[in-house]
Amino acid sequence: MTDVNQETAQKLKNYIEKIERLEDDKAELMRGIKDVFDEAKAVGFDAKIMKQVIKLRKMKREEYLEQEHILATYLNALGME
Repeated sequence: MTDVNQETAQKLKNYIEKIERLEDDKAELMRGIKDVFDEAKAVGFDAKIMKQVIKLRKMKREEYLEQEHILATYLNALGME
């Protein structure tokens, strides 16, 4: 293995530690999101549907309309609409 000078090793260590801190932050945020879904579920909302709504809200209108059209086409082809 190639020897790495002290400055390079320290830079690498700093990057690794920064990523680890961000991963911890991400895990904390994910727990917070789960808590909100649990709270919404406790008062009668459907978390699965809420996740779909969030996904749809992130889409551009044209993309959403195209997906709705394709879904309707597939459902019609399967005799489900």
